[in-house]
Amino acid sequence: MIDKSSVINKEAKIGKNVKIGPFCSVGPKVRLEDEVELISNVHIEGNTKIGKKTKIFPFASIGTEPQDLKYKGESNSLEIGENNIIREYVTINPGTEGGGGKTIIGNNCLLMISSHVAHDCHIGNDVVIANNVPLGGHVTIEDSVVIGGNSAVQQFTRIGRLAMIGGMTGVLKDVIPFGLSFGNRNYLRGINLIGLKRKKYDNKKIMELDAAFKKIFNSKNLHENLNEINGEYKGNDLVKEVINFISKDKKRPICTPNSE
Repeated sequence: MIDKSSVINKEAKIGKNVKIGPFCSVGPKVRLEDEVELISNVHIEGNTKIGKKTKIFPFASIGTEPQDLKYKGESNSLEIGENNIIREYVTINPGTEGGGGKTIIGNNCLLMISSHVAHDCHIGNDVVIANNVPLGGHVTIEDSVVIGGNSAVQQFTRIGRLAMIGGMTGVLKDVIPFGLSFGNRNYLRGINLIGLKRKKYDNKKIMELDAAFKKIFNSKNLHENLNEINGEYKGNDLVKEVINFISKDKKRPICTPNSE
């Protein structure tokens, strides 16, 4: 069902049972998969794909040119997965040549009012981004992350799986998987124990992770601390995930309990 007041380019690909309300605009390279819903006043352009059953609220602007002075009109794309909720005034930009040319959002995400996803961001599944949260370019957010309202994430920052960012936090440093991060300039408060329990992880593994956390961040020399616990938690996938995250190449430093 497409409202007569909406402008849908003839070349756009529209799936089955798509609902497009009043005063929407859909460009020629846009692909809306089955059961997508645009409530009203939604603008979508560029090489943009939106997955099944994603619902987009009024005044969202999706697929417009990246806000990057280095962007010179090169080919790029934006891919949004299935079952997402994209609320009012959300803006999402496609990629740039410097970031691989593609912005990706997974499945079952909630992007609340006035949040912004910049060029070349990679967002996983089951992510919640609260009101007025901007993500800078090239940000990576892994699965099941929650970012509190009025926070801001600096470009090239990574936030690990099942981490939680408190409201009004300036995220300038990478946050480990399962981490709790807060502050005007983010510091690490501990492990997201509630989130882990909700995901039904084994209590023994959670306790081992908590113990490993204290050893990893015992001092500011993280790599020395990692060497000291080498092999101690071999059978714990949660600890292994944190260690791998810290050990990867990165643009930003790791957020620690001592971050200022």
